[in-house]
Amino acid sequence: MQGTFVLCIFLLYRYYRHRFLPTFAVADFKKSIVLSEPIIMLKKLFIAVAVLATVACSSQSGVKTKPDKNFYIYLAFGQSNMEGNARIEDQDREGISDRWLMMAAVDFPKMERKQFEWYTAVPPLCRETNGLTPVDYFGRTMVDNLPEKVRVGVINVAVGGCKIEAFMKDRAQEYGDNAAAWMKNWIAPYDNNCYQRLLDCAKEAQKVGVIKGFLMHQGESNINEEDWPEKVKYVYETLIEDLGLDAKKVPLLAGEVVNADVQGRSASMNEIIAKLPDVLPNSYVISSAGATTGFDHLHFDAEGYREMGRRYAYKMLELQGVTPKK
Repeated sequence: MQGTFVLCIFLLYRYYRHRFLPTFAVADFKKSIVLSEPIIMLKKLFIAVAVLATVACSSQSGVKTKPDKNFYIYLAFGQSNMEGNARIEDQDREGISDRWLMMAAVDFPKMERKQFEWYTAVPPLCRETNGLTPVDYFGRTMVDNLPEKVRVGVINVAVGGCKIEAFMKDRAQEYGDNAAAWMKNWIAPYDNNCYQRLLDCAKEAQKVGVIKGFLMHQGESNINEEDWPEKVKYVYETLIEDLGLDAKKVPLLAGEVVNADVQGRSASMNEIIAKLPDVLPNSYVISSAGATTGFDHLHFDAEGYREMGRRYAYKMLELQGVTPKK
């Protein structure tokens, strides 16, 4: 931009020089000197303007823009129910507000999405091969209930079948490097380190917006492990520290796994998930009661994901002092 501005100044000078110089070039030498003085002055003026423009552009390029306080960003992580396991239907791609955005945590070659770049949140949101996720309708519901000036963005890092250890800073790399063969193609796009990828994306996001909360759906692979809440607490506290956040202002919402009322195969884990708020302040459990399931009773179906997404949003809005439209 700086070079373009200076070039315009130079071309403008050349135009005026060739336009007016013949008028001043008279036969008498003294008159020629006197009458060409306006050209000399014009040249000096253009040089001065060009120098000032260069300095201004240089200083401006070094100025960091402040993050937009009205760009609310949420970090989503977990296993297959956060990845999104249900088929995306036409209704899920329609009517998406340009205020609802996603940052690509990996490249999406077929969709021409690049890692660390923001896009309108048309599913899939996790990786190119994934399906509908609770995050889809979380974002839709948020923008429907927040002021027009507010944008909502999400970063979704999730791997089907992974344990919570995949997001523990001190174990993530080892976990990824030693992942089971069936998991390798899903975790490899994150360079085998889900925690670091989530952190890197979050730091990029902080340049343009404000992180307002964490959304988690994980637990099936840690079923019946009583220390799971403590491990989640570690993940949360590490992210808070590494991102310089205030824990009192950044809640974590943890969704229940497929419920017993629809014969969820991992439903017993919900008893352990329920203990999370006792261990981690500012954490909240999102009920899966009545949310419909897929054929395997491990994953929600499309309507189940939509309902879970709305429930995440209703709780987040409540925490922000907003009464949601239902």
